[in-house]
Amino acid sequence: MSSIKLTVIFEEPFWIGVFESYEDYSYKVCKITFGAEPKDEEVYDFILNNFYHLNFSNEIKVDSKDISVKRENPKRLQRRIKKETKVKGIGTKAQIALKEQYEENKISNKKRTKEEKREVEQRKFELKQRKKHEKHKGH
Repeated sequence: MSSIKLTVIFEEPFWIGVFESYEDYSYKVCKITFGAEPKDEEVYDFILNNFYHLNFSNEIKVDSKDISVKRENPKRLQRRIKKETKVKGIGTKAQIALKEQYEENKISNKKRTKEEKREVEQRKFELKQRKKHEKHKGH
């Protein structure tokens, strides 16, 4: 008996594919980095073209009861898949990009205002010095 399972997950900042292979009484794993979020067609194409070139880990012996496959009700399976794939919190690339842009703008605004404040203080100091020198010029 043999079965293969692919799980695609998001680990900041890349999409990762984890292949799990059960053959007879052994278990092997392989991790692939996709980069950007892969479409279904891209995953399918990757499996067709690159599956036999994957470097799986060393075999791990497992008991026969660990690899038994239990058939699940299709509707229940569909509900479980929908629940697992539901987006939670900030996750879209657009939202992440906007958040990064906001942080960069915040830092640049902070630097700019600090520089402007320093320039104002410098002008005030120079004005005081000029007034002070003009007072003492006549004597």
